[in-house]
Parts: sequence; C-alpha cells; structure tokens
Amino acid sequence: MQSTVDLTRELLADAFNRPITYLRVSVTDKCNLRCVYCMPESGLPWLRRDELLSYEEIVEIVRAAAQAGVRTIRLTGGEPLVRRDLHRLIAGIDAIEGIEDIALSTNAVLLEEQLDALLAAGLRRVNISLDTLRPDRFERIARRPGLDSVLRGVDAAIAANLAPVKLNCVVMRGENDDEIAAFAALTRERAVYVRFIEVMPVHENLELQRDQYVSSDEILERVAAVERIEPVPGPPGNGPARYFAFPGAPGAVGVISPLSHDYCERCNRVRLSADGRLRLCLFGDQHVDLRTPLRAGASTADLADLLRASMAIKPERHHLRLGEASSRLRAFSEIGG
Repeated sequence: MQSTVDLTRELLADAFNRPITYLRVSVTDKCNLRCVYCMPESGLPWLRRDELLSYEEIVEIVRAAAQAGVRTIRLTGGEPLVRRDLHRLIAGIDAIEGIEDIALSTNAVLLEEQLDALLAAGLRRVNISLDTLRPDRFERIARRPGLDSVLRGVDAAIAANLAPVKLNCVVMRGENDDEIAAFAALTRERAVYVRFIEVMPVHENLELQRDQYVSSDEILERVAAVERIEPVPGPPGNGPARYFAFPGAPGAVGVISPLSHDYCERCNRVRLSADGRLRLCLFGDQHVDLRTPLRAGASTADLADLLRASMAIKPERHHLRLGEASSRLRAFSEIGG
C-alpha cells in the first residue's frame, strides 16, 4: 500500500466542515442470505451485469477519491464475497497512492475459503454480520442455513489477526434480544468488538421494525445488568458506534443507533453504489452519477472534481423516524464502520 501522498494538503470536506475520508463501495447488490430485516425471501430486482461497475471502473473511482482526500475504503454489498475474485479488486485498490486502509463488511458465509487470497491482496480489517449464536434461529432470521460457516469465518479472521474484528448484531425484540448478554460475554473472552445495531426502517421490514425495535439505551441497560460497563475509546475504523467495556475485558460492546441517537454530526463518509452512484447519505435521495462520466472518458482529475463538487449536496443529517421507511437502504451491510 502506498504512503507517499502528502497528507498535509487540504482534504475532502462537506458544506458543514465535516472531513470526508471514508468511501464505502458496494461491489454487488446480490446476497446469499435473505435476512428478515433486510430483504424479502425472494430477493430484490437485481442489477443487470452491464449496470454494475467493473473492478477496473471501481479502482478508477477510488483513485479519484484518494486524489480528493479519501483514505479508507470499505467493501460492502449485498454480500461482497459472492462477487467472483474479490481479491483482484482489493489488490487494485491497495496499489492506489493515498489509500491507507481497506476493510470488508461480510456475512462471513464464504469468508474462510477466501481469506488467504483477501489477506494477500491487502485486506486489513473485517466486519462480520452475526445476529444469533443458535443454528435454528440463524436459519429463521437469514432464511438460509450457514451458522457453522459464519463461525468458522469469525475464527479464521481472529486467527489471521484482522484486528479489530467487529461483529454486527441487529437486535430484534422477541427474536434475538435474549442473546444480548451472550454476545456481550464474547468480549470478555476475545478481543472482539460486538456492535448492537438498532433495526432500521426499509420498505421490506416496516412492520417488523415497528414491532421489534429495541433502542440502544435499552440494549446498554441489559448489558450493564450483567456487570458494570464503562465508556471506552472505539477501535480504529471510522465507525459510528459508541463503545463500552466490562472491567478488564479484551474486547468491547458497541451500539449503533441511527434512530435513538443519530451520529450525523460525526459523519465522515460517502457511499458508492454497485451501479456507480455516489450516495451522499445512506438514508437520503442525494446522489451523483459517476458511472456515466467515467464511461464517457472522464479523467481521474475530472472524477475527483465531481467528488469535490458533490459535497455541496451532502445533507447535514438524516431524518429517520420509528415506523417510517427509508427506500434508500438496500442492505444492512451498508451500515457501520
């Protein structure tokens, strides 16, 4: 990974003087699970192949983003590991001057078998979605089997020292909220960061979200009922979570709370969709088409200028409310750093 870029120059910032150093890149809209809070069992209308950015096109956009001031890349989906040869993309991004960190958000079903190639290509960190520790419940939530594969992926990531390993758990009342203490206990045994995420409103889960929502405040109360917890600094990774730890624990518990305690004032990211749209807010309508100018021959400098200009329409905050849907959220892998 290159490190000769001049970090003293002006970095990318939005109209509210928030430095934008983090680009989340969706490499596919497809997923090998059908989690109840994320999409219908039959899936969603998938993008056509010609609508997807190629790896070479993603690398070119990331190169422009680095020129504008982005330093961290996170690959997401859908499920990014279902796209063939993801290690090729990682290697291409790793060679870009100015990119300091490459991370992956995954459900880990395919992680163990691909991990060696991903590490060799330049992967530095991993976030793993894990909503339950029970096989029967996993299949009910994900509508697919696979807990054993996910847990092997978690173990492989820890063994490979992909620190910090973050486990993301979407909490649903009456479904998996009785496992909050068990998940928190993992942080006493291993240097993992368990992040509890409030279930968020999308059209596919609106009734579930209204009925099964558990606030981050309630989650922390349940963790603290096991044993006293104290606020602690978060691990590297540019994420929106607030962190707490049991005394002497090697890991920590985090909460991501876009509904009860939004983190918009600390937002440092934009998102590139799999079809080449730069989304300025995960829950908003604001976006800039980068695919069309790229395929029309725009240079790296042209794309970097587009990125800079797009900061003028990045909103100050989102306006999610309990029981109201956001049509923009297509996958929970888009959430959390």
